[in-house]
Amino acid sequence: RFPEGSDNANPFEVLVFLEAQGYPAVVAVNCEQEYGEPLTIGDSVHFYSRIEAISELKTTALGEGYFVTEVSTYKNQRDEVVGVMTFRVFKFKAHESQQARASDSPQKPTAIKRMRPVRNYDTAFFWEGVDQGELRIQKCTGCQTLRHPPAPMCPACQSLEWDYCIASGKGHIYSYVVNHYPEIPPFDYPNPVVLVELEEGTRLVSNLVGTKARDIKIGTRVRAEFVEVEPGFTLHQFRVMEQE
Repeated sequence: RFPEGSDNANPFEVLVFLEAQGYPAVVAVNCEQEYGEPLTIGDSVHFYSRIEAISELKTTALGEGYFVTEVSTYKNQRDEVVGVMTFRVFKFKAHESQQARASDSPQKPTAIKRMRPVRNYDTAFFWEGVDQGELRIQKCTGCQTLRHPPAPMCPACQSLEWDYCIASGKGHIYSYVVNHYPEIPPFDYPNPVVLVELEEGTRLVSNLVGTKARDIKIGTRVRAEFVEVEPGFTLHQFRVMEQE
């Protein structure tokens, strides 16, 4: 599935090297994106990746390590730049005091947990729905427009009054990406992330489960399901539907 001239090299191979030198931890620092020529249906996109910089040894609140900057340049079939992404991570080892506290403790290290979503006035209804096995879509009570992600104001009529409806949970894959590197706990890799267009018309980002990355196709029908990924923490995800 890769065009001629492609390779399957890990663009972050340097992180593997640094880990072997005693810097096992990694944290994403920042990501910058620049957009060039617009993409249209039928374009063929390829990219080149390079390590732009590795800092001198740095000491931070997390520990001691190196900042690694990768630059990926995306081009179309005419070799025109459609985008450039600069991604920076910190590869480090914890301070000796932190390591000592960890080694002194008879308990096993605490497993890395998923970040909890922000629950505020605008989003609480959605996550409360997920807790109950429902996909709730925000609906303007003025013009009845559905919207997602949740927001305080209707983009169609600027009304501040809203309610929600419960989606069927059915839809199709509108777009997707498969994350490979860097591998950040607690996620499994390769990690397929899909943009699903629901039958009701709104779209949302989620994980796709039960399908190998190479078998994912745009337009495939999917259905939402709800999984307790950690005790007391439920998330929505999607699975390919059997033929109806």
